[in-house]
Order: sequence, then structure tokens, then C-alpha cells
Amino acid sequence: MQNRFSQLLFVSFLITAFSRIGLAQRPPAYPLITIDPYTSIWSFNDKLTDSPTRHWTGKNHPLDGLVRVDGKTYRFMGAPMTTLKPVASTAQTEAYPLVYTFETPAAGWEKPDFKATGWQSGKAPIGDGATSNPVKPAVEWKTKDVWFRRTFTLTDLNFEKLVLYLSYDNDAVVYINGVKAYDTGPGYIGGYQTFAIAPAAKATLKKGQNVIAVTCKNTGGGAYIDAGLVDERQVSAGAVVSLANQKSVQVKATQTEYGFSAGPVDLTVTFTTPMLLDNLDVATRPASYITYSARSTDGKPHTVQVYTAASGLLSTHQPMQQVVGKRSSADKLTVLSMGTTEQKILGKKGDDVRIDWGYALLAAPTAASTQTGFGQPATLLKAFATGSKLTDASQPATAENRTMAVVQSLGSVGGTAKTSHVTVGYDDIYSVQFFGQNLRGWWRRDESMAAEKMLANAENDYESLMQKCRQFDQQLYADAEKAGGKAYADLCQLAYRQAVAAHKAVVGPKGEVLFFSKENFSNGSIGTVDITYPSAPQFLMYNPTLLKGMMEPIFQYSESGRWTKPFAAHDVGTYPLANGQTYGEDMPVEESGNMLILTAAIAKVEGNAEYAKQHWQTLSTWVEYLKKDGFDPANQLCTDDFAGHLARNANLSIKAIMGIAAYGQLANQLGQTDVGQQHLQLAKELAQKWTQMAQDGDHYALTFDKPQGSWSQKYNLVWDKLLDLNIFPKEVAQKEIKYYLTKQQRYGLPLDSRKTYTKSDWILWTATIADNQADFEKLVQPVYEYADKTTSRVPLSDWHETTDGKQVGFQARSVVGGYFIKLLEKRLAK
Repeated sequence: MQNRFSQLLFVSFLITAFSRIGLAQRPPAYPLITIDPYTSIWSFNDKLTDSPTRHWTGKNHPLDGLVRVDGKTYRFMGAPMTTLKPVASTAQTEAYPLVYTFETPAAGWEKPDFKATGWQSGKAPIGDGATSNPVKPAVEWKTKDVWFRRTFTLTDLNFEKLVLYLSYDNDAVVYINGVKAYDTGPGYIGGYQTFAIAPAAKATLKKGQNVIAVTCKNTGGGAYIDAGLVDERQVSAGAVVSLANQKSVQVKATQTEYGFSAGPVDLTVTFTTPMLLDNLDVATRPASYITYSARSTDGKPHTVQVYTAASGLLSTHQPMQQVVGKRSSADKLTVLSMGTTEQKILGKKGDDVRIDWGYALLAAPTAASTQTGFGQPATLLKAFATGSKLTDASQPATAENRTMAVVQSLGSVGGTAKTSHVTVGYDDIYSVQFFGQNLRGWWRRDESMAAEKMLANAENDYESLMQKCRQFDQQLYADAEKAGGKAYADLCQLAYRQAVAAHKAVVGPKGEVLFFSKENFSNGSIGTVDITYPSAPQFLMYNPTLLKGMMEPIFQYSESGRWTKPFAAHDVGTYPLANGQTYGEDMPVEESGNMLILTAAIAKVEGNAEYAKQHWQTLSTWVEYLKKDGFDPANQLCTDDFAGHLARNANLSIKAIMGIAAYGQLANQLGQTDVGQQHLQLAKELAQKWTQMAQDGDHYALTFDKPQGSWSQKYNLVWDKLLDLNIFPKEVAQKEIKYYLTKQQRYGLPLDSRKTYTKSDWILWTATIADNQADFEKLVQPVYEYADKTTSRVPLSDWHETTDGKQVGFQARSVVGGYFIKLLEKRLAK
């Protein structure tokens, strides 16, 4: 059976190698292990060996892969381990002295000879004391901006790789001896990361005294700044390891496939997360496969072994946390696990936060030739590279100094491919706290379920799931290409795993599915309605039960009496603690409209309004709010809250009208025809009024007060088409699309006339409003160009600049599920 399956895998490899299935060119980052917001590992580089694999936040989550061919070792995954030697220490190791000011300084404040007269003296770091601050601030910062200067002394200029070592919240600019060394741009990081120094700034360094000068903005939320220098040094493995030659890489919906040559052997490495949403037991199982397929290329047999290692960093928030590993077995599997010694379950919340409870898992089929070990990364790697046996080191140890490894033998490999595989997973024990109750993952809803049993189930399903994933990927691509063209199909495949993995499926208090989103790199909220709204098309396409699972916490929040306002809440907390809204401001029209529209969309997909019936009283409360305050919205935020407050928002008004119409459609489905017709008629009357108030020549304005030359994407209008409501005159969409095509930049249509940045999910919604395929593809092609050419090498950002294709903020968010709206249109049209 194994040999037959190996042949099938190889045939599949040949088929896919010569077919255009998978992202045609270069994604901004490559999904590898994509399970949930905590277990989400990516390659941020085109070559899998250019750097360590990373968590979506950018922190190192190293997976190492090596192959021995006739005793010669090649690396195909990960990068050699490095250490950071302090050169100008950060506050992590030393509260260094600095001078600072909260008042705009005189010109030249960053120069070495600047006299900081009147500046205050203190010690690092500077911050507001928020829970997101990595080190408790010594200087309190409550203003919008801060400037600081520090001096440091160099006795030696010989460095292996000198880099900046920063933690910032939010935007920071760093100077070395008066020359700009690095500009972070918008955003923040919750820990410390290394950044390359501009060559001109590095050239200013000299023996003796040097100056680092920094300015940072507090644009909202936490505030923090710390900056130093470190020498990034490679740790020797004590053995000769060559780099495998990476020949290809393809991203598909559920798989990322790499092709390598390692001397006379070709190695295919396939990362598969079987997110087949029609089977929730499989889709929510916290297990991903890495499959290795090797074959000889010179007609001769070669002895092949494969090494897979997973770092202790997969189970910690910080590198210095203590971890311990253990070995167990499960139905012909050898299981390695590693987790922190403290195990503070659900003990951390926030955005740039990694899990530090539960256990990272690495499993392989048990075989006499298979070896396993726990130890220092370099020690285990050296053992493999020199042909020695893996051994275990003493425990516990710090996460950065511990890894768990598996060695598998493929034996003698000839022209017919031989395969092996491992499973990478995570047992988080409890996943989410929902109003004080700790909830288990959906996969673990039966309390008798344990990690070993879950992995055994995954192993038993391996062959069938690999086949199903290949079939699903091919079908998705074919459907998307038919619906929207090749560029559109590529975007859907890139978005698929990212959208699902930004959620966690848990079993609710009543045994129901709850599907909690995390606002990745936007504020860390859990169950945010205006994150649910843009991501909904993917889940409406493949399993509306999951969309209900996103909406249910908001319904239950209102119906429990904990949320008493007459409109929908924004969120239910900060991930993973869903104990009530933590966002500082309501979005009443936005969230109420979202909930009503999505409830109608579920009814459309399912062919009945039973879900609406369960929550009819709550929906009725929200529609009354929209009827009263939705048409001409007061000064408030919408889902595009980064753009600031806006009164009389024409696109938000459309959402209110769509919400009222959606309620009318639902009422009709529930047999309340009088109520239904009343609301549909009101929606049509408001739409007519809207066209008069928003009319601005050849387009419709940003707001009803019509600032000169203003415009915006009216992406909310798409539901008039998808739900077949026909509330707005057809010429509204036609006029808008024609106007948008005159406003496109190289990398997309700006969100509105205020800035040149955009949201790619909204572009896809706007494009779907178009009544012809050509216009749809004209609007989508620049988004593809952005994904293919952006210099921001992070899991796909949905907020980017249309002029240069750079990320503005956000990454790895679920909202890219909105790309599936064109596919959803085709489904609903049937």
C-alpha cells in the first residue's frame, strides 16, 4: 500500500508540476502550518532556507528540515540558528540612560552634536504602561509624540551582522549619528525584532561615542519605544551542511509545495493543512502534514534520510520561557510534545501575543529506523549531519535552546519516488474563555479526546485527506478562474488558508459551534463583527455553519442582557478572552447593518430563514435602530476605522439601507409579508433619496455634504446584487464602476478620495458590483499585482498603498475571505 501510494504521489507531482494550479508567481509570504491564530507558521522569503520560519507576527517559530543523501547533508527548510550579542543594549537587559522630550524639538535634533537643552533625563524604556509593553517603562509617555537620544561607546567595529533591535508602538524613525537608519512605517510590534540598518547610517559608526536618536508616535492603543543594536551571529552546527537547491514553489488552497534538488536526488516537500470546511471534525483538527517525496535523478539508487525539527518557541510567547518535552505513543505513532513549565492556561490576551500554554506536537509513524530526540538545535542537527544517533538533553530549558526532532529513513531511493511524512500540531487544552467559561476546541468537545487520539485520527485519515485536498484545490481554482479569471483564482488560493487560520472553532456553552476570529495586527479583538462581515463570503461558500459560529457570540451577548444598547456590539473581548466588548468605541450603524445583511445571506444560501427566526427579536431591535439613525449617519466610525470618524458617510448609509432591506427579505421568508413589504418599500424610498443626496455629477460622493471632488468605494452595494434585493437603481452601480476605472493606481483602487491607500477585500467587493467581466478583471488585476510585487514580505496584508504596493498596516487577517465574493455571486445566481 505504501509503495502504491508513493507512486500515486509522484504521478500527482508530475501532473501539478506541468499544470497551472497554484499561485502563478510570488506571494508576499508562504503559508506552511496554518491551524489557528496561535499555530500559524509561514515563510517570509521566496526560498525556504533564507530565514527561519516565522509565526504570522514575524517572531521566529523555527521548523528545520534537512536531508542526507549518501551521507551528505543538505538543508531545505529553515536557516542556521543565530545569537544576538548586545552592542547597544535595549531595556530588556539594561535600563540605559537617555534624554527625551514630548515637545517638538529644534531642527537637527538627531545630529550627534545637537545640544538637548531643556530635555528631560531618564532611563529606558519609554511607554504608557499598557499590558502590551514588553518591559515596564521607566519613563511614562502619554502624549502623541516622543523624541529621545542615547549615547553608546564602541571599542570594536568588527561585526558579523550588525542590526537594529527595536520594539515600537506605533510608528518610529531611528537615526544613527544623524543619518536615518530605519523607518518602521505605520504599525507596531509587541516584542523585540531585528531590522537592517541603512548602509549610510552604518557607515557613520566609529570607535568611541556614537548617538542613537529616535522619534515615535502614539497613534492609539499602547505606546512604547526602545532601540538598540545587536550583532547577529550564526551558531555553528559543527558539521558541514549544504543548501538544497530550491527549484519551485506553489501555493494552493490547502497546500504549499516546494521542489528541491539535493545532489542526485529531487525532494518534494508539501505542507498540507486539510481545511476542508464541509467536514468540521477534520477542518478544526489542530494538525498539519509535511510530506516528503524523494526520487533519484541519475538512474542510480541513493540512501536518503529526512530530518524534521520543531522549536520550543512554538509553545512560548518569549524565547526565555522554560519548556519541557515528553515522548508518547498513539496507534503506531511516535509523538513528541513540548510546552512551558508554567502552563498558565488562557493567561495572556492581546494582539502581538503567542501562546504559552498547551503543547506543540510533532508526530511520525513508528518504525525501527525512525529516531527522535529533544535537545539543543545545533546538537541535534550535528548528530543528524554526522550520522550519529539523536539523544535527549536535560530538561527543562529555555525555549530558544530546545527543539524536538524526528529522523525518518526512506531507505534506498531510485527513480520511483519514496515518501514519508510527519504531523505538526498543537494541543491548547482550552482555547477561548467565553464570559468566564473556558471552552475547548471543537475537535476536543468530547472530554475523552486527547492529543494522541487526535493525531492517531489524523494519521488514519492521511492518505484520503491528501487526495481530497488535491481535488479540492483543483476544483477551487477551476471554479474561481471560471468566475473571475486567472488573477482572481490565484488570489483566492492565496487567501484560503489565511482566512480560516485567523479563527478558532470551539464548542459553545450549549454544544454549538462558535468560530472566533482574531483581529491579527489590527488590535487583537475577538469576535469582531466588522471582521466577520468582510470574511463572510468564504464561509458562505464552503460552510455557513462557521459564519453562524462567528455571529452567535454577538447574538448571545445581546440576548444575555450583558449588552443593553439598541445596536450590535463591535466585539466580545480581546483574544482569547471573550468576556465583553473591549474596543473603546461603538460602531452602531456598521455592526447592526453587518449582522442583518449576513443573517439574510445565510438564509439565501440555506434556502430558509430558520437562523433568523432564532434571533428575530434581536434583529428587530437592530433594524429599528437603523430606521431611526442609519440613513444619514452621525459622526462615527465604520469598519474602515483607521480612516477616522466620518459624518454623513454615503457608503455607511448604503449599509443601513441594505440592513433594512435584508430584514424585509427575511420577514417575507418567515411569512411576515406585511412587515417584509413595509421594510423593502422603506429601503427603496431611502435608496431614491440616497441617489439625490449623494449625486455628484459623474459619480456619488463620499458624504452627503459633498466635499469637493470626494468619492468612495460603495462596496456595501454588492449585497443589493447578491441578495437579489434590487433596491437601488441599476445606474448607480454602473456610474460608480465607470468612475472607479478612472481612479485606479498601479496597485489598486484607493479606498476613497482622502488617501491613496486601499483595502484589497473591498476592491474585490466593489469589482463584483460591475455588470460585466471585463470591468471586474480590470479592477482585480492591480490587486494581483500588489500581491505579486509588494516589498512587504508578510502574510498578505489587506491594507496597502496603491502607489507603491507597500503594506500600510494589518497582516494575516481573516478579511481576505472577502475575496471569495465573486464565487459567492456565482453560487447565489444559481
